[in-house]
Amino acid sequence: MRVFLDENFPLGLERRLKSDGYLLNSAPVKRPKASSGQGDAVVHISSSALAAISCSMPALSEQTAIAVVLSDMNAELGALEARRNKTCDLKQAIMQELLTGRTRMTNS
Repeated sequence: MRVFLDENFPLGLERRLKSDGYLLNSAPVKRPKASSGQGDAVVHISSSALAAISCSMPALSEQTAIAVVLSDMNAELGALEARRNKTCDLKQAIMQELLTGRTRMTNS
């Protein structure tokens, strides 16, 4: 399989294997794999057919920029989830106060 990169793609072996696994199961690679595969119940693909599949990837700088944006989004989602959990806990505490009668509501 040929992967075209705009820049070098230096990754550790473990990360490289994981990224290759994602790459091999991405839509642009799965379609040619499926058309080149042989068999009904269990599909096999020869190494030469797999080597003939090509796929383009963004440059390392663009990958890094994407990773930064995704990391920022994850941090923001974590903060929002913490805020939601805190609000749910506060709501539960207020409801408990009202149900036990420790706090009474008056109509004014």
